[in-house]
Amino acid sequence: MSGKRILITGAAGFLGSHLCDRFVKEGNDVIGMDNLITGDLRNIEHLFKLKNFEFYNHDVSKFIHVPGHLDYILHFASPASPIDYLKIPIQTLKVGALGTHNCLGLAKEKKARILVASTSEVYGDPLVHPQTEEYWGNVNPVGPRGVYDEAKRFMESITMAYHTYHGVETRIVRIFNTYGPRMRLNDGRALPAFIGQALRGEDLTVFGDGSQTRSFCYVDDLVEGIYRLLLSDYAKPVNIGNPNEISLKDFAEEVLKLTGSKVKIIYKPLPVDDPKQRKPDISKAKQLLNWEPKIDRAAGLKKTYDYFKSLPEAEWSKQPKEFGKHK
Repeated sequence: MSGKRILITGAAGFLGSHLCDRFVKEGNDVIGMDNLITGDLRNIEHLFKLKNFEFYNHDVSKFIHVPGHLDYILHFASPASPIDYLKIPIQTLKVGALGTHNCLGLAKEKKARILVASTSEVYGDPLVHPQTEEYWGNVNPVGPRGVYDEAKRFMESITMAYHTYHGVETRIVRIFNTYGPRMRLNDGRALPAFIGQALRGEDLTVFGDGSQTRSFCYVDDLVEGIYRLLLSDYAKPVNIGNPNEISLKDFAEEVLKLTGSKVKIIYKPLPVDDPKQRKPDISKAKQLLNWEPKIDRAAGLKKTYDYFKSLPEAEWSKQPKEFGKHK
């Protein structure tokens, strides 16, 4: 695909910046939009010199104006880590609700196809394993994670309403744990937390007994899945993630082995509503998109560790020692 005009919200974030790279590389005109509340311009500064990339510093929870036509909108603006949405709960709700409403209104006006970034967190602490798209979830709407979980559940509802009522072309991706270069070391997620602690020579903090599981997908695989879903003709939610499940205790040990660190693993109480299991059923993605992840965890972890290690020491030497829950 080339020659399309695409708006990507959350463009300076981890996933948004990789999506900008992909669509720019293929010869599309990309408009990146971000209010930089959690994004970082350094993630996209290499694109500023290109004629087919422009950046708008804007909060999507306010009215969005983009002159000219648009072919596609990818709505990826949202705080996406436990530390973020505990610090800025109202903004998290607003970008999921008002921001999605504004993006859908823009898609309707421009007759553009829109893909919204939902999350495996819509399943909450799941009672079904692995999680299929038909599972409705086990979510606490008034718990500390509710501001994120319910914002994304609303996002899915209003997106389907615009599809059925207004005929807007919509796509919904449910993203499972993803990792890779440009993650923030202090965002509370397991992988950057573990690597940051190892780099600083601190003990690795595992919450609970470490038996809770996550399934980690390398960012390049995720971007490919999102790309294929955007170009598909399927409007209902699709899980994109890696079904290779691992306990957080075993994952911490993998990070220790990778970094060569001699520190210990220490255990702290499990936070409220922390999911015990997380594993996508990707049957739909395989069937509809002919997609499945290709990059194994050892290779992806090496690339991610090399990225963090290449950062100036000041970036990882002064991070907070207490990272909170692992998403």
